[in-house]
Amino acid sequence: MTFSIAAIDPATGDLGIAVASKFPAAGAAVPWARAGVGAVATQAAANTTYGPSGLSLLEGGMDAAGVVDALVTADDGRDERQLGIVDAAGRAATFTGSACFDWAGGVTGEGFAAQGNILAGEEVVAAMAAAFTGTPGDLCDRLLAALAAGDAAGGDRRGRQSAAILVVRAGGGYAGFDDRYIDLRVDDHPDAPAELARVFGVWDDTMLVRDDRAVPASPDLVARVQADLVAIGYLDPGAATGSYDAATRTALSDWAGWENLEMRLREDDQLSVHLTDALRAQAAGLSP
Repeated sequence: MTFSIAAIDPATGDLGIAVASKFPAAGAAVPWARAGVGAVATQAAANTTYGPSGLSLLEGGMDAAGVVDALVTADDGRDERQLGIVDAAGRAATFTGSACFDWAGGVTGEGFAAQGNILAGEEVVAAMAAAFTGTPGDLCDRLLAALAAGDAAGGDRRGRQSAAILVVRAGGGYAGFDDRYIDLRVDDHPDAPAELARVFGVWDDTMLVRDDRAVPASPDLVARVQADLVAIGYLDPGAATGSYDAATRTALSDWAGWENLEMRLREDDQLSVHLTDALRAQAAGLSP
């Protein structure tokens, strides 16, 4: 039950997993990752202890292949397990037990391990590998492309139900408090991979500060921002002085927090284009 890909972006150090399955909430069992350590996908008759145990072994200095061997050797149920691991050095390993339902298998390449069971065929993991290696962009983009390609190649031959993506980055979680840069799940949906892509788009647009162009807080831009804040009731008209002052910053911060856009606030004398465009759109919608 499941096809997944575990991978690393060597340029950023991001580690992550994307998974889909005709199984509810696959994201609750399959993906495990730790920033600077590695990523583990445990599936088929998933042994969820593989996640924390595998990450601990990686953190202790064992490479991906060594961790796979250690985990399955100690597991009497190994014949029903499937496992993919990537370590922080980009080394990858995959394992498929002999009792996993056909089609079952996996492939590794530079910085990734793709695997699946109860699949339409070997072409599913081949498509995932090709999409991952051939897609530009951040790790999250490449993981989602791989998942979509596997699904298009037939995916889980029983159908679709759940999908998930987990990407970790040191300090990449909300407000920098943890490493869960992206942690999204679709637990029950008739087209889970497509729904995951849609949900990711919302998260990306709202929370991820990727390619978010910043421009100087010029008098003209500040005047526009202040007019928009006045229009939506966050700034008193008398406070629209044209200066990017404390009152304006507070009003902008209050609005951004209400709209879940606080990650796009800046502490310097520049403004996020995404943020100011979103403010303009809202103010224009409320203007007579």
